[in-house]
Amino acid sequence: MKSSTNALGGRHTQCSICNLVMAVPEDVAAEQLGCSRCGAMIQRRKPNSLPRTAAFLLAAAICYIPANVYPIVEITSFGYQQSDTIISGVIYLLLHGNLALGVIVFVASVVVPILKIILLSMLLISVQCRSQWRPRDRARIYRIVEVVGRWSMVDVYVVTILVALLHLGSIASVEVEQGAIFFSVVVVLTLLAAQSFDPRLIWDPIEDGDE
Repeated sequence: MKSSTNALGGRHTQCSICNLVMAVPEDVAAEQLGCSRCGAMIQRRKPNSLPRTAAFLLAAAICYIPANVYPIVEITSFGYQQSDTIISGVIYLLLHGNLALGVIVFVASVVVPILKIILLSMLLISVQCRSQWRPRDRARIYRIVEVVGRWSMVDVYVVTILVALLHLGSIASVEVEQGAIFFSVVVVLTLLAAQSFDPRLIWDPIEDGDE
């Protein structure tokens, strides 16, 4: 929940489910209210934000390794089988003249997930240390990570389209391999980590006047 005080001294809070902004009486804690629109429980802060974010990031970092080591697809064409990891798939695209597609897949499937893990870990550590270093920039980094991170799903979409288009029996077929499963798990875990992190924690040391 987002909670604030307006110029007249009243308190307001925002439902994280339906985004309804409600006035909070001075003698009532926001956590004791329920949303008048959707009935969701009001929470001023995301509960257990730091441990949940850390757990999701650790699991994502562990799964990132097999996601890039194991093949994501196995293509069978006229009896010939070829397994490709994310990196070998990118190399294949580059060698066959698909420069733009190769760069898109590389950025979305390799660079974006690892950057999300690194940047969210940096934000997590800075909050844990109650750092006051450039809070506005750190909040901006969080917003960018939250928006850009969902584009890492592009590789999953590519695999899905390939399976749908090339599943032609004995002529050509595409089978999903372990790498695609691990990659999907990494994407979901990083999305959950971003959703679990509470960016308001960035500003707490400044509001509390930590030295």
